[in-house]
Amino acid sequence: MNRVGRQAAILRLVQDQALSTQAELVQALRDEGHDVVQTTVSRDVTELGLIKVRAPSGRLIYAAPATGIPAAMRRYATGVEAASSGLVIVSTPSGYASALAQAIDEGGHPSIAGTLAGDNTIFIAAKVGTTAGELQAELAAYLSDGVGP
Repeated sequence: MNRVGRQAAILRLVQDQALSTQAELVQALRDEGHDVVQTTVSRDVTELGLIKVRAPSGRLIYAAPATGIPAAMRRYATGVEAASSGLVIVSTPSGYASALAQAIDEGGHPSIAGTLAGDNTIFIAAKVGTTAGELQAELAAYLSDGVGP
């Protein structure tokens, strides 16, 4: 199997199964008939930028990184609330706040100064000139599938 096909299989597997370790990922690939070794899978995990998120069971599992703020919001956020003139609070399931905050920070949103993540809550500071209400409305709109870029 070539690299592109193997990496596509890895992305599908981490979406469909709760895989916590590279050994589990190797075994899942082998179960599908792919001849792989752990060192190759380790390199694939790095190249794909897989992250670890907390599953509802509490176990850390592999997940594909979200692409952009809208996709990350749809994937991880459960609610968005304006807290003050420049502060927005985003709620996530337990263990997902850090992954979402990272996606928001990397997304380079022009109205976001920065984030601070706990286990299931993110504080988002709006830049000067942006109200919390405006930012909250935009972020909340992303929670509906198909909304946003």
